Amino acid sequence: MLNELGNKAKVVGVKQVRRALAGGQVRRLYLANDADPQLTRPLERQAQEKGVEVVWSESMKALGRACGIAVGAAVAATTKSGAEPCA
Repeated sequence: MLNELGNKAKVVGVKQVRRALAGGQVRRLYLANDADPQLTRPLERQAQEKGVEVVWSESMKALGRACGIAVGAAVAATTKSGAEPCA
């Protein structure tokens, strides 16, 4: 499922994902298992409240790689069509 991050509009990082969730633009939320729970827990809760599917990645490194970035990522999300993508 991580492979969809490579070819869809997405946002990466806590601040960008938080904004996209608040704006109702997130299609699917990706969280890294080894990320700090203080970062991921609030986003997971917000996604569940909005009915957004949450997918867990094995690691920050794997999530970053799936997003096409050279560093690990704690969170990422695919966005609905019409949303402004930023990687």
